Amino acid sequence: MSLKAFHVFFVAVCMVFAMGMGFWGIRDFRESGMNQSLYLGVGAFAACVVLGVYGVWFLKKLRHFSYV
Repeated sequence: MSLKAFHVFFVAVCMVFAMGMGFWGIRDFRESGMNQSLYLGVGAFAACVVLGVYGVWFLKKLRHFSYV
């Protein structure tokens, strides 16, 4: 596996974990009403968006390199 393929995989996994943390934070806020959980959820969703933008930028930058 090339470094490019590993990097794309790692960013995708981080996006999935950030999305899961965001859902967990929002759900916890709805159950407990703690503002910290809301901030955590919103921040995790923002991190997911930032990671997505970074992933697209990375793929465009290194499009001429193969995945092998």
